[in-house]
Amino acid sequence: MADAFTLTAGAIVTLAVQKAIESGAGELAKKFTESAIAKMDDLRKAIWNKLRGKSQKLDEALAKAEQGDRAAIDTVAKYLDVAMEDYPDFATQVQAIAQEIHAGKLVDNSSMTQNNYGNARGWQTKVEGGTAYIGEINQYGHNKPSHP
Repeated sequence: MADAFTLTAGAIVTLAVQKAIESGAGELAKKFTESAIAKMDDLRKAIWNKLRGKSQKLDEALAKAEQGDRAAIDTVAKYLDVAMEDYPDFATQVQAIAQEIHAGKLVDNSSMTQNNYGNARGWQTKVEGGTAYIGEINQYGHNKPSHP
C-alpha cells in the first residue's frame, strides 16, 4: 500500500463506529461525504467479523463500542492492533477501507474572526476530537496575583 500515512488501530475503530459517536446523521454528514459514511459500515462489519467470538470480554466491548463507549472503543482497538499484526491481508483490507473513509472527510474551510482591543488577548482554535488545552487561567478574588 503506497499511502502517505497509516492509520492506527484506535483511529480505525473510531472511524468504524463514527455513526454511534456522532449525535445524529446530520452531524456526521457535516464531516464526511456520503460515500465515506457508507464505507463506515463496511469497516465496522469487517472488524467485527474478524474479532467476534474471540472472547466474552471482547464481545462485550464490541457491543458497547457500537454504542459509542470510549473505553470499549479503546479495548477493541487493542484487539484490532493484534489482529492486524497476525493477519497482514486483513490489515491491508482494513487500512484500505479506513483510508477511503479518511479521504472522504470534509475539510472545514470556515473562517474565524476575532477583534481584540487594548490589552486583551484571545485564542482561536479548531479542535477535532481529543483534548485541547488553550489559553491561560487567571484566578481573581482574595488571592489576586500581582502583575508587574
